[in-house]
Amino acid sequence: MAGRVAVIQFPGTNCEVETLRAVKHVGLEGDIVRWNEPEHKLRSYDGFIIPGGFAHQDRVRAGVIAAKDPVMAVLTEEAEKGKPIVGICNGCQVLTESGLIPGLEPGRVEMAMARNRMENRWGFYHRFVYIRRMPETPDCAISVSIGDNDIIALPIAHSEGRFATTDEKLLKAIEERQLPCFIYTDRKGNTAVKFPDNPNGAMFNLASLSNRAGNVVGIMPHPERAIFRWNLAPIDTKTPNIHSGYNIFKSLKQYIEKVS
Repeated sequence: MAGRVAVIQFPGTNCEVETLRAVKHVGLEGDIVRWNEPEHKLRSYDGFIIPGGFAHQDRVRAGVIAAKDPVMAVLTEEAEKGKPIVGICNGCQVLTESGLIPGLEPGRVEMAMARNRMENRWGFYHRFVYIRRMPETPDCAISVSIGDNDIIALPIAHSEGRFATTDEKLLKAIEERQLPCFIYTDRKGNTAVKFPDNPNGAMFNLASLSNRAGNVVGIMPHPERAIFRWNLAPIDTKTPNIHSGYNIFKSLKQYIEKVS
């Protein structure tokens, strides 16, 4: 029986349909589940995705109100059982604001998804970027089927996507515990060091960060918006080691099969 994934819909979410389509495309079952559904319904799922959008209009700052919704307490408990939780873009912001990533001190908001830091630009930014997994990092819930030399081409669309902290102790812990899941690169897979390859100025060129167990992962680019190879630029479709977002969701399927 295929694993079941709940795609959480907050007021203001706008990527739930394509996220569910991607979930089903890789062979998982799933539903769009409103944020205020009963706990017993939520707990019946094998995994969860918080998709992109502007939950609660991103009032105050991106993701902070959704992070305080009761549904996040349920997801926190399910994560402690080992179930995967993936936050995409706004979902990544929600996971950060809820303290689930990096999750080194449970319940504490340890870092921020700060405003983009770009050259000669300000605010919302949208383009395709390239990411790759960190070779030295253990598998996380969305990387198990992705090779060290694979490059993923995905669109980003955000104004507050910069992983940031001034806590030197936390920075060291993130490195030592190998929590970065994906980093921004150029088209050849070289680590991005400046805009626009690193589209927001994120520390460590972070595109994706997990908790210690690897089952809770936030990713700022949108894999659901480039699930098919034909979604990519023609030049990328002709490059064998450049892939679409399909393998992100395929990895989630394999992870659920492993832990269920």
